[in-house]
Amino acid sequence: MTKNPAPASAARPPRWLSPAEQSAWRAYLTMTRVISETLERQLQADAGMPHTYYMILGMLSEAPDRTLRMSELAAITGASQSRLSHAASRLEEAGWVERRRCATDKRGFLATLTDAGWDVLVQTAPGHVEAVRGALFDPLTDEQVEQLRSIAEAVEGACTNRDRPDQS
Repeated sequence: MTKNPAPASAARPPRWLSPAEQSAWRAYLTMTRVISETLERQLQADAGMPHTYYMILGMLSEAPDRTLRMSELAAITGASQSRLSHAASRLEEAGWVERRRCATDKRGFLATLTDAGWDVLVQTAPGHVEAVRGALFDPLTDEQVEQLRSIAEAVEGACTNRDRPDQS
């Protein structure tokens, strides 16, 4: 039996955050927490649903025939299969989503936004977009919005590329 090799990062000393990076990191953590809490409160008050459910309804509303494979929906929303399945069960109970087996792949399931789900989304969207605006965009200039988009894309790209196995 052989030992697992030490991770590559163990060979080099840690690259500690500078005071400016530490401050930016803490500000980012606080910002994302506060925005998340704000959106959760708004959606609970207006529609009695968590943000995750709203995201699921929103993604289905944008899909052809308001339908997606459950695995694709999980990937889009960043939810695990089990978490998405639990959420879809709750959304089915509310009459907002229907699930059925995929006709071409008997192992796969499809989720479809119902007319009732569409109506809830249409009713909830104005308050939600106002909450997003108030929590994130209203305090920013147009230039800062562009910077935020650019930063978010750069970080996502770096994380996505880091997580992919080498294609060489």
